[in-house]
Amino acid sequence: MFQQIISFLLLLAVFFSCTAPKQNEQPLSEIIDESLALATAQSLLMAESLKDQPDRLPQTIDKDGKLVTCNSAWWVSGFFPGVLWYLYENKPTETLKDWAVNYTLRVEDQKYTTDNHDVGFMIFCSFGNAYRLTGDTLYRNVIHTASNSLITRFNPTIGCIRSWDYAPWSAKWQYPVIIDNMMNLEMLEWASKAFSDTTYSHVAESHANITLKNHFRDDFSSYHVVSYDTISGKVEKKNTAQGYSDDSAWARGQGWALYGYTMMYRETGNEKYLKQAENIADFILHHPNLPEDKIPYWDFDAPDIPNANRDASAGALICSALIELSDYVPEAKSNEYLAVAETQLRSLSSPAYRANLGENGNFILKHSVGHKPNGTEVDVPLTYADYYYVEAMMRMKKKLSEHDE
Repeated sequence: MFQQIISFLLLLAVFFSCTAPKQNEQPLSEIIDESLALATAQSLLMAESLKDQPDRLPQTIDKDGKLVTCNSAWWVSGFFPGVLWYLYENKPTETLKDWAVNYTLRVEDQKYTTDNHDVGFMIFCSFGNAYRLTGDTLYRNVIHTASNSLITRFNPTIGCIRSWDYAPWSAKWQYPVIIDNMMNLEMLEWASKAFSDTTYSHVAESHANITLKNHFRDDFSSYHVVSYDTISGKVEKKNTAQGYSDDSAWARGQGWALYGYTMMYRETGNEKYLKQAENIADFILHHPNLPEDKIPYWDFDAPDIPNANRDASAGALICSALIELSDYVPEAKSNEYLAVAETQLRSLSSPAYRANLGENGNFILKHSVGHKPNGTEVDVPLTYADYYYVEAMMRMKKKLSEHDE
């Protein structure tokens, strides 16, 4: 049965690619349907490949093209379950649902995580989507426990959730807060509403406010890391760990910021978050180093542009955020954001970035960058690139269907 499903999805993808006009003439809705069919087939192959390794989840590939996996404790563990849930939402089948449940439960033990901030990524991308689509209270209870775990990392003197505890960061910074941490606030805002407890939203909004105050430069680009003095609560250092330099604009970091403040506006209705999201979007979209295909270089200030590595994960993340942000702004800006998002989806869905079935370690997208200064995960697929790509397609598909109604 599994092979029959794979064969059907492959035939569907081939049908779209063979019967459509040239890509620049092909309707975006067809590109999305084709890409979601390919993503489903590819993700089912991935799920099947790890069926006998119940404690492993996809991470990337090595230099030989072999799949690299992680356990539930690594920060990316929740993304593949989330991909499966989005694909199930697109075309509900029992096979997809069974695999989505299987991989989601592989992450459940992280609901007790208190030694890093990534519990939001781990649990809300997996269990959050699971609860959204099934209403099963098991998933709801896991999110509740995880939210209680996450808020233990909040320091009221500083007003932020601490990001990292472990070496070597603990030797360099007293209290590091990274821009990525904005993404984990969504789980807390959700929990505040679901459990009628403002404790969670208080933490989330304090963190968002302090980050807005201290993480951004005058041009609305973001530092990666801001560290705080644990006694005074004041800023001690502003740095960038995964970008080119402390003063550069690390591409995925700008994406985390854009997505995070867009989400915070959705959750709170606070206009200052919307304004911040718009300012970040302006920085990204009007940057002279943003390529024509709108998939950014790994850092906007990389010294070897135009030969620098592209980062499909940053492109997918920014794309998904722009689609949502387009709902909250006047028509002119909305059209601008959607036009860029369409270009990004067409680019990511092209052979330049999208893998063929059975290749690329069964990941969907190629050409992402994890930690270039450290020389790790450079020009490889990354599980979170796939997550935000599939999320962006689902968001755009919904928007296109609303337009047709």
